[in-house]
Amino acid sequence: MKPDIDELTPQNIVAFLGSIFERCGDEEYLGEPVTMGEHMLQGATIAEQNGQPEEIIVGALLHDIGHFTSEFGTFSMMDTKDRFHEEAGAEVLKQFLPSVITDCVRYHVAAKRYLCATKPEYFNRLSEASVHSLNLQGGPMEPAEVAEFARNPNLKQIIAVRYLDEAGKRTDMETPDYWHFAPMVQRMVDRHVTSHN
Repeated sequence: MKPDIDELTPQNIVAFLGSIFERCGDEEYLGEPVTMGEHMLQGATIAEQNGQPEEIIVGALLHDIGHFTSEFGTFSMMDTKDRFHEEAGAEVLKQFLPSVITDCVRYHVAAKRYLCATKPEYFNRLSEASVHSLNLQGGPMEPAEVAEFARNPNLKQIIAVRYLDEAGKRTDMETPDYWHFAPMVQRMVDRHVTSHN
């Protein structure tokens, strides 16, 4: 049984997230050649292999967790189609993880729009499905949006997770499972708890 969203605590959030990977990780990642679970695990694995800090690894691991909105309940009576998965994931995680990680989750879609506006060659990295979603998400940022986004204190980490998002779509990649990363997730949870006590 998964805990009710209101019953999540710093003690059970890591296991709850692991249960999502186990129960839902093989869901189709729309239009991509990997499942949702494979996609997030690939991003985290690439980050780990490249010696990235744990906050980046955990950010990559959880950046798309909000796609499983059924796990998180509905946030608004106004929900129609787009659940804004980046907001859904960040809203739950912000209680348990440092803001740098929840910013990586909350802004990974905006980061795609930002990079398409500021680095035109970035667009060439996008998969067909990512181009399609870019159009739904508002296309490349306008200059005023770019200036605003660039002020985020966690911009560097958000961009790092965005690049991992594009990288984590390989059909031939083996990764460890979520539980390999679980102690790292718990360390980030503990860091957040300590900083708020």
